[in-house]
Amino acid sequence: MTRAHRTILVTGGAGFVGSHLATLMKRDRDGARVIAFDNLKRRGSELALQRLASGGVEFRHGDVRQAADLAEVGAFDLLVDCSAEPSVHAGYDGGADYLVDTNLGGTARCLEAARRHGADILFLSTSRVYPIAGLRGLPLERAGDRLDLPPTAAGPGWSHAGIARDFPLDGARSLYGATKLASELLVHEYGAMYGLATVVDRCGVLTGPWQMGKVDQGFFVLWAARHLYGGPLSYMGFGGEGLQVRDVLHVADLHALIERQLADPGRHAGCTYNVGGGRDLSLSLRELSALCGARAGAGRTVGGVADTAPADVPWYVTDAAAVQAATGWVPTRRLEGIVEDVFRWLTDHRKLLEPILGMSGGHRTGERGQESEG
Repeated sequence: MTRAHRTILVTGGAGFVGSHLATLMKRDRDGARVIAFDNLKRRGSELALQRLASGGVEFRHGDVRQAADLAEVGAFDLLVDCSAEPSVHAGYDGGADYLVDTNLGGTARCLEAARRHGADILFLSTSRVYPIAGLRGLPLERAGDRLDLPPTAAGPGWSHAGIARDFPLDGARSLYGATKLASELLVHEYGAMYGLATVVDRCGVLTGPWQMGKVDQGFFVLWAARHLYGGPLSYMGFGGEGLQVRDVLHVADLHALIERQLADPGRHAGCTYNVGGGRDLSLSLRELSALCGARAGAGRTVGGVADTAPADVPWYVTDAAAVQAATGWVPTRRLEGIVEDVFRWLTDHRKLLEPILGMSGGHRTGERGQESEG
């Protein structure tokens, strides 16, 4: 049954994905109230406030770790949960309290709010729910400037087409991945117990304008920014050759998919989907360097750091066949168009963005090619 969502709460609504979804949902729903809820902890998230206001989206400053903050929002009939500590490397260098309390405790509090109001739930998860050892154990071979699977190779939940949603889940995956997987279970338990329509999208690399890229999340934008603004670059891990591969998806294509899912939440209730650009939108860091160099008008010297961090994986391409079959959705933006979109944004807003994304932004200089949804 199709349901008209008149009041939509987007948690993490000042983040990259949340702010895009909030403004696009407001644009596409005449008369609907869209509320972006965020604690503005991440640097650059404050830049979303003007865009949200211009798009007619309400902003509420609050923290998903605080039930009282969520209660103050009032009633809503759709929760789009984009809130997270998005770094896969979080917790490796110290305590994990903020990570766990935000990603798992925050989900529980959001679900309680949704339960009180009988709201539908769309939860953005991550490809990092899949175990590190399993992904590292794939029979990868070098194919030009990338690692890849042989065309005829296949196993449980994986093939040349990518990683499917039934890839085995046994094994360690990082605290970030663990909190997101645990959150997925909570989401569907709330749906089953309280009769809520729930859908989970496990996203790979998301990108596009207004992503404040870091080395461990948002690498596509930061890579482009360093080509345009300057600053040293290094391929990090797996021998330091830049052969590790990810597929990417423009955030506007994610929105197009979500609109299809939300048009009939009952049909997708209880479903978990792998969401990403797939093989046609996959590239290695070395190949990304070539694309950025061509767009910037000059190539860059890229160093190499051979050591591999504990959470890094060499290859992840999304097999999105299940969600495509269920919805008819396919991404429409190609790699060259995504690069052009990002470079145009970096150029048009250079004065604002260079202090955040350039050499003065305080980021480490390497790129690991990791991802999350935030």
